[in-house]
Amino acid sequence: MKKNLLITFITAVFGSVLFTLLHIPVAFLLGAMTAVMIGSRLSKIPFYWPAGLRDAGIIIVGYSIGLSFTQEAVLLILQKLPFILLVTVCMILFSAISALIIAKLTGIDYPTVLIGSIPGGLSQMILLAEEVKGINITVVTFMQVARLTMIIFIVPVLVFGPWLNAPSGPGFEAAEPFWKDLFPSILLFAFVSFIGIILSKRLKLPTPYLLGPIMGTAALVISGVNGPELPTAVLDISQLLIGAHIGMMMKPEKLSNKTKTMSLAALSALLLIAGSVILSFLIMHLFHFSPATSFLSLAPGGMDQMAIIAHETGANLAIVTGYQLFRLFFIFFVVPPFLKWIFFKYKKLESSN
Repeated sequence: MKKNLLITFITAVFGSVLFTLLHIPVAFLLGAMTAVMIGSRLSKIPFYWPAGLRDAGIIIVGYSIGLSFTQEAVLLILQKLPFILLVTVCMILFSAISALIIAKLTGIDYPTVLIGSIPGGLSQMILLAEEVKGINITVVTFMQVARLTMIIFIVPVLVFGPWLNAPSGPGFEAAEPFWKDLFPSILLFAFVSFIGIILSKRLKLPTPYLLGPIMGTAALVISGVNGPELPTAVLDISQLLIGAHIGMMMKPEKLSNKTKTMSLAALSALLLIAGSVILSFLIMHLFHFSPATSFLSLAPGGMDQMAIIAHETGANLAIVTGYQLFRLFFIFFVVPPFLKWIFFKYKKLESSN
Protein backbone atom coordinates (compact mmCIF):
# COMPACT_ATOMS: atom_id res chain seq x y z
CA MET A 1 0.00 0.00 0.00
CA LYS A 2 2.92 2.36 0.77
CA LYS A 3 4.29 1.77 -2.73
CA ASN A 4 0.92 2.61 -4.29
CA LEU A 5 0.67 5.80 -2.21
CA LEU A 6 4.23 6.84 -3.12
CA ILE A 7 3.58 6.37 -6.85
CA THR A 8 0.37 8.40 -6.58
CA PHE A 9 2.19 11.16 -4.68
CA ILE A 10 5.05 11.32 -7.20
CA THR A 11 2.52 11.49 -10.04
CA ALA A 12 0.66 14.35 -8.28
CA VAL A 13 3.92 16.25 -7.71
CA PHE A 14 4.94 15.74 -11.37
CA GLY A 15 1.60 17.15 -12.56
CA SER A 16 1.84 20.11 -10.17
CA VAL A 17 5.39 20.98 -11.24
CA LEU A 18 4.50 20.62 -14.94
CA PHE A 19 1.46 22.91 -14.62
CA THR A 20 3.58 25.41 -12.67
CA LEU A 21 6.19 25.48 -15.45
CA LEU A 22 3.39 25.97 -18.00
CA HIS A 23 2.08 28.91 -15.90
CA ILE A 24 -1.38 27.35 -15.60
CA PRO A 25 -3.50 28.97 -12.84
CA VAL A 26 -4.02 27.00 -9.60
CA ALA A 27 -1.24 24.68 -10.81
CA PHE A 28 -0.99 22.41 -7.77
CA LEU A 29 -4.73 21.67 -7.75
CA LEU A 30 -5.21 21.21 -11.51
CA GLY A 31 -1.82 19.58 -12.10
CA ALA A 32 -2.21 16.96 -9.37
CA MET A 33 -5.79 16.22 -10.43
CA THR A 34 -4.92 15.81 -14.13
CA ALA A 35 -1.78 13.73 -13.56
CA VAL A 36 -3.46 11.35 -11.10
CA MET A 37 -6.56 11.01 -13.28
CA ILE A 38 -4.45 10.04 -16.32
CA GLY A 39 -1.81 8.09 -14.40
CA SER A 40 -4.32 5.92 -12.55
CA ARG A 41 -5.87 4.94 -15.90
CA LEU A 42 -2.53 4.04 -17.52
CA SER A 43 -0.58 2.48 -14.62
CA LYS A 44 -0.63 -1.26 -14.03
CA ILE A 45 -0.03 -0.58 -10.33
CA PRO A 46 -3.25 0.59 -8.62
CA PHE A 47 -3.09 4.16 -7.35
CA TYR A 48 -3.94 4.81 -3.71
CA TRP A 49 -4.85 8.08 -1.98
CA PRO A 50 -6.38 7.84 1.52
CA ALA A 51 -9.23 10.17 2.43
CA GLY A 52 -7.17 11.42 5.37
CA LEU A 53 -4.77 13.22 3.03
CA ARG A 54 -7.66 14.95 1.28
CA ASP A 55 -9.04 15.93 4.70
CA ALA A 56 -5.66 17.39 5.69
CA GLY A 57 -5.71 19.58 2.60
CA ILE A 58 -9.26 20.71 3.33
CA ILE A 59 -8.34 21.59 6.94
CA ILE A 60 -5.60 23.91 5.64
CA VAL A 61 -8.07 25.58 3.26
CA GLY A 62 -10.62 25.89 6.08
CA TYR A 63 -8.07 27.67 8.28
CA SER A 64 -7.22 30.12 5.47
CA ILE A 65 -10.92 30.86 4.95
CA GLY A 66 -11.48 31.35 8.67
CA LEU A 67 -8.73 34.02 8.79
CA SER A 68 -10.74 36.18 6.38
CA PHE A 69 -13.80 36.33 8.67
CA THR A 70 -13.14 39.63 10.37
CA GLN A 71 -15.91 41.52 12.19
CA GLU A 72 -16.33 43.83 9.17
CA ALA A 73 -16.62 40.89 6.75
CA VAL A 74 -19.24 39.12 8.89
CA LEU A 75 -21.36 42.29 9.15
CA LEU A 76 -21.13 42.72 5.38
CA ILE A 77 -22.36 39.15 4.81
CA LEU A 78 -25.24 39.55 7.31
CA GLN A 79 -26.35 42.76 5.59
CA LYS A 80 -26.55 40.96 2.26
CA LEU A 81 -28.16 37.75 3.58
CA PRO A 82 -31.57 38.28 1.88
CA PHE A 83 -29.88 38.77 -1.47
CA ILE A 84 -27.62 35.74 -0.89
CA LEU A 85 -30.81 33.71 -0.36
CA LEU A 86 -32.28 35.10 -3.57
CA VAL A 87 -29.29 34.26 -5.77
CA THR A 88 -29.01 30.82 -4.16
CA VAL A 89 -32.64 30.03 -5.01
CA CYS A 90 -32.04 31.37 -8.55
CA MET A 91 -29.06 29.02 -8.97
CA ILE A 92 -31.10 26.02 -7.80
CA LEU A 93 -33.98 26.93 -10.13
CA PHE A 94 -31.51 27.38 -12.98
CA SER A 95 -30.11 23.90 -12.23
CA ALA A 96 -33.63 22.43 -12.28
CA ILE A 97 -34.51 24.06 -15.62
CA SER A 98 -31.20 23.11 -17.28
CA ALA A 99 -31.61 19.53 -15.98
CA LEU A 100 -35.05 19.37 -17.60
CA ILE A 101 -33.62 20.51 -20.94
CA ILE A 102 -30.77 17.98 -20.74
CA ALA A 103 -33.15 15.16 -19.77
CA LYS A 104 -35.29 15.92 -22.83
CA LEU A 105 -32.26 16.02 -25.13
CA THR A 106 -30.57 12.86 -23.85
CA GLY A 107 -33.51 10.67 -22.79
CA ILE A 108 -32.01 10.09 -19.32
CA ASP A 109 -34.64 10.29 -16.58
CA TYR A 110 -35.11 13.74 -15.03
CA PRO A 111 -34.50 12.81 -11.34
CA THR A 112 -31.06 11.37 -12.21
CA VAL A 113 -30.09 14.42 -14.27
CA LEU A 114 -31.38 16.83 -11.60
CA ILE A 115 -29.38 15.28 -8.74
CA GLY A 116 -26.37 15.17 -11.03
CA SER A 117 -26.77 18.85 -11.93
CA ILE A 118 -27.33 20.50 -8.55
CA PRO A 119 -24.15 22.32 -7.44
CA GLY A 120 -24.02 20.82 -3.97
CA GLY A 121 -21.53 18.70 -2.11
CA LEU A 122 -20.52 15.61 -4.06
CA SER A 123 -20.92 13.17 -1.18
CA GLN A 124 -24.26 14.71 -0.20
CA MET A 125 -25.71 14.37 -3.71
CA ILE A 126 -24.53 10.75 -3.95
CA LEU A 127 -26.13 9.96 -0.57
CA LEU A 128 -29.36 11.56 -1.77
CA ALA A 129 -29.19 9.52 -4.98
CA GLU A 130 -28.86 6.35 -2.92
CA GLU A 131 -31.97 7.25 -0.91
CA VAL A 132 -34.20 7.83 -3.95
CA LYS A 133 -35.30 4.69 -5.81
CA GLY A 134 -34.59 4.44 -9.53
CA ILE A 135 -31.67 6.88 -9.59
CA ASN A 136 -28.61 5.91 -11.66
CA ILE A 137 -25.88 6.50 -9.06
CA THR A 138 -23.02 6.01 -11.54
CA VAL A 139 -24.40 8.75 -13.79
CA VAL A 140 -24.98 11.07 -10.81
CA THR A 141 -21.43 10.50 -9.52
CA PHE A 142 -19.83 11.12 -12.88
CA MET A 143 -21.96 14.20 -13.57
CA GLN A 144 -21.05 15.72 -10.20
CA VAL A 145 -17.34 14.91 -10.52
CA ALA A 146 -17.20 15.97 -14.19
CA ARG A 147 -19.03 19.21 -13.37
CA LEU A 148 -16.60 19.94 -10.57
CA THR A 149 -13.63 19.07 -12.81
CA MET A 150 -14.82 21.29 -15.67
CA ILE A 151 -15.50 24.14 -13.28
CA ILE A 152 -12.07 23.80 -11.68
CA PHE A 153 -10.54 24.18 -15.16
CA ILE A 154 -12.92 26.76 -16.65
CA VAL A 155 -13.26 29.10 -13.64
CA PRO A 156 -9.51 29.96 -13.45
CA VAL A 157 -9.51 30.67 -17.21
CA LEU A 158 -12.45 33.05 -16.78
CA VAL A 159 -11.09 34.67 -13.62
CA PHE A 160 -7.49 35.10 -14.79
CA GLY A 161 -8.47 35.94 -18.37
CA PRO A 162 -9.29 39.38 -19.82
CA TRP A 163 -13.02 38.90 -19.07
CA LEU A 164 -12.76 39.51 -15.33
CA ASN A 165 -9.33 41.19 -15.23
CA ALA A 166 -8.25 39.50 -11.99
CA PRO A 167 -4.65 40.00 -10.88
CA SER A 168 -2.22 37.13 -11.24
CA GLY A 169 -2.11 36.57 -7.50
CA PRO A 170 -2.10 38.41 -4.17
CA GLY A 171 1.20 37.06 -2.93
CA PHE A 172 3.37 39.18 -5.24
CA GLU A 173 2.63 42.42 -3.43
CA ALA A 174 2.34 41.15 0.14
CA ALA A 175 5.33 39.89 2.05
CA GLU A 176 5.72 36.14 2.07
CA PRO A 177 4.82 34.73 5.53
CA PHE A 178 7.74 33.11 7.38
CA TRP A 179 7.57 29.63 8.93
CA LYS A 180 8.88 30.99 12.24
CA ASP A 181 5.91 33.40 12.41
CA LEU A 182 3.50 30.45 12.67
CA PHE A 183 4.51 29.58 16.24
CA PRO A 184 3.23 29.55 18.89
CA SER A 185 -0.16 31.06 17.87
CA ILE A 186 -0.79 28.41 15.18
CA LEU A 187 -1.05 25.79 17.96
CA LEU A 188 -4.08 27.57 19.45
CA PHE A 189 -5.74 27.80 16.05
CA ALA A 190 -4.98 24.13 15.32
CA PHE A 191 -6.56 23.11 18.63
CA VAL A 192 -9.69 25.21 18.04
CA SER A 193 -9.95 23.92 14.45
CA PHE A 194 -9.97 20.31 15.61
CA ILE A 195 -12.59 21.12 18.25
CA GLY A 196 -14.62 22.63 15.41
CA ILE A 197 -14.24 19.42 13.38
CA ILE A 198 -15.45 17.28 16.31
CA LEU A 199 -18.46 19.57 16.87
CA SER A 200 -19.28 19.59 13.14
CA LYS A 201 -19.26 15.79 13.10
CA ARG A 202 -21.44 15.60 16.21
CA LEU A 203 -23.93 18.02 14.64
CA LYS A 204 -23.71 16.11 11.34
CA LEU A 205 -22.87 19.27 9.40
CA PRO A 206 -21.75 19.04 5.76
CA THR A 207 -17.98 18.88 5.07
CA PRO A 208 -16.88 18.93 8.75
CA TYR A 209 -13.18 19.07 7.86
CA LEU A 210 -13.83 22.38 6.09
CA LEU A 211 -16.51 23.90 8.33
CA GLY A 212 -14.75 22.96 11.59
CA PRO A 213 -11.57 24.98 10.92
CA ILE A 214 -13.62 27.82 9.37
CA MET A 215 -15.83 28.13 12.46
CA GLY A 216 -13.00 27.68 14.97
CA THR A 217 -10.62 30.10 13.25
CA ALA A 218 -13.36 32.64 12.51
CA ALA A 219 -14.46 32.60 16.17
CA LEU A 220 -10.94 33.49 17.31
CA VAL A 221 -10.46 36.16 14.63
CA ILE A 222 -13.82 37.82 15.40
CA SER A 223 -12.96 37.81 19.11
CA GLY A 224 -9.77 39.75 18.32
CA VAL A 225 -7.11 37.00 18.16
CA ASN A 226 -4.96 37.38 15.04
CA GLY A 227 -3.92 34.16 13.29
CA PRO A 228 -0.70 33.80 11.29
CA GLU A 229 -0.87 33.69 7.49
CA LEU A 230 0.26 30.37 6.01
CA PRO A 231 3.36 30.19 3.79
CA THR A 232 2.68 29.65 0.08
CA ALA A 233 4.23 26.17 0.25
CA VAL A 234 1.58 25.02 2.76
CA LEU A 235 -1.24 26.30 0.53
CA ASP A 236 0.36 24.58 -2.47
CA ILE A 237 0.50 21.29 -0.56
CA SER A 238 -3.19 21.61 0.36
CA GLN A 239 -4.03 22.07 -3.33
CA LEU A 240 -2.02 18.96 -4.22
CA LEU A 241 -3.71 16.85 -1.53
CA ILE A 242 -7.19 17.86 -2.71
CA GLY A 243 -6.32 17.66 -6.42
CA ALA A 244 -4.98 14.10 -6.16
CA HIS A 245 -8.21 13.02 -4.44
CA ILE A 246 -10.38 14.50 -7.20
CA GLY A 247 -8.20 12.80 -9.82
CA MET A 248 -8.75 9.44 -8.12
CA MET A 249 -12.53 9.95 -8.21
CA MET A 250 -12.65 10.30 -11.98
CA LYS A 251 -13.46 6.81 -13.28
CA PRO A 252 -15.00 7.15 -16.75
CA GLU A 253 -14.51 3.43 -17.47
CA LYS A 254 -17.41 2.67 -15.12
CA LEU A 255 -19.90 4.47 -17.36
CA SER A 256 -22.12 2.37 -19.60
CA ASN A 257 -22.54 5.13 -22.21
CA LYS A 258 -19.42 7.27 -21.99
CA THR A 259 -20.00 9.67 -24.87
CA LYS A 260 -23.58 10.43 -23.93
CA THR A 261 -22.86 10.92 -20.22
CA MET A 262 -19.72 13.00 -20.82
CA SER A 263 -21.64 15.25 -23.21
CA LEU A 264 -24.42 15.49 -20.63
CA ALA A 265 -22.00 16.45 -17.84
CA ALA A 266 -20.25 19.00 -20.06
CA LEU A 267 -23.53 20.63 -21.11
CA SER A 268 -24.77 20.73 -17.52
CA ALA A 269 -21.55 22.38 -16.30
CA LEU A 270 -21.55 24.95 -19.12
CA LEU A 271 -25.17 25.91 -18.43
CA LEU A 272 -24.46 26.32 -14.71
CA ILE A 273 -21.36 28.42 -15.38
CA ALA A 274 -23.34 30.61 -17.81
CA GLY A 275 -26.03 31.10 -15.17
CA SER A 276 -23.49 32.02 -12.49
CA VAL A 277 -21.77 34.52 -14.83
CA ILE A 278 -25.10 36.28 -15.51
CA LEU A 279 -25.94 36.47 -11.79
CA SER A 280 -22.40 37.60 -10.93
CA PHE A 281 -22.78 40.68 -13.16
CA LEU A 282 -25.89 41.52 -11.15
CA ILE A 283 -24.18 41.41 -7.74
CA MET A 284 -21.10 43.13 -9.17
CA HIS A 285 -23.15 46.18 -10.18
CA LEU A 286 -25.41 46.14 -7.12
CA PHE A 287 -22.70 45.83 -4.46
CA HIS A 288 -19.60 46.99 -6.38
CA PHE A 289 -17.71 43.77 -5.70
CA SER A 290 -14.73 43.02 -7.94
CA PRO A 291 -15.51 40.79 -10.98
CA ALA A 292 -13.49 37.92 -9.46
CA THR A 293 -15.26 38.17 -6.08
CA SER A 294 -18.69 38.32 -7.76
CA PHE A 295 -18.10 35.33 -10.02
CA LEU A 296 -16.37 33.11 -7.47
CA SER A 297 -19.17 33.80 -4.96
CA LEU A 298 -21.64 32.18 -7.35
CA ALA A 299 -19.45 29.70 -9.26
CA PRO A 300 -21.05 26.23 -8.97
CA GLY A 301 -17.97 24.45 -7.68
CA GLY A 302 -16.80 23.15 -4.33
CA MET A 303 -16.29 25.78 -1.63
CA ASP A 304 -12.73 24.64 -0.97
CA GLN A 305 -11.74 24.88 -4.65
CA MET A 306 -13.39 28.30 -5.06
CA ALA A 307 -11.60 29.49 -1.91
CA ILE A 308 -8.24 28.36 -3.33
CA ILE A 309 -8.89 30.29 -6.56
CA ALA A 310 -10.14 33.31 -4.58
CA HIS A 311 -6.90 33.32 -2.59
CA GLU A 312 -4.87 33.11 -5.80
CA THR A 313 -6.73 36.04 -7.41
CA GLY A 314 -6.90 38.32 -4.40
CA ALA A 315 -10.72 38.17 -4.35
CA ASN A 316 -12.59 38.91 -1.11
CA LEU A 317 -12.30 35.51 0.55
CA ALA A 318 -14.93 36.20 3.23
CA ILE A 319 -17.56 37.28 0.68
CA VAL A 320 -16.82 34.33 -1.61
CA THR A 321 -17.00 31.90 1.31
CA GLY A 322 -20.12 33.54 2.74
CA TYR A 323 -22.05 33.01 -0.50
CA GLN A 324 -20.67 29.51 -1.03
CA LEU A 325 -21.26 28.54 2.62
CA PHE A 326 -24.87 29.71 2.55
CA ARG A 327 -25.52 27.73 -0.65
CA LEU A 328 -23.92 24.64 0.90
CA PHE A 329 -26.19 24.81 3.95
CA PHE A 330 -29.24 25.62 1.85
CA ILE A 331 -28.60 22.61 -0.41
CA PHE A 332 -27.83 20.41 2.58
CA PHE A 333 -30.91 21.24 4.67
CA VAL A 334 -33.58 22.54 2.27
CA VAL A 335 -32.99 20.89 -1.11
CA PRO A 336 -33.10 17.13 -0.22
CA PRO A 337 -36.65 17.11 1.24
CA PHE A 338 -37.81 19.38 -1.58
CA LEU A 339 -36.28 17.04 -4.21
CA LYS A 340 -37.90 14.01 -2.62
CA TRP A 341 -41.27 15.78 -2.82
CA ILE A 342 -40.65 16.66 -6.51
CA PHE A 343 -39.64 13.08 -7.34
CA PHE A 344 -42.72 11.74 -5.58
CA LYS A 345 -44.92 14.03 -7.71
CA TYR A 346 -42.92 13.20 -10.83
CA LYS A 347 -43.31 9.44 -10.39
CA LYS A 348 -47.00 9.85 -9.52
CA LEU A 349 -47.48 11.83 -12.76
CA GLU A 350 -45.57 9.21 -14.75
CA SER A 351 -47.65 6.35 -13.33
CA SER A 352 -50.90 8.14 -14.14
CA ASN A 353 -49.77 8.55 -17.75
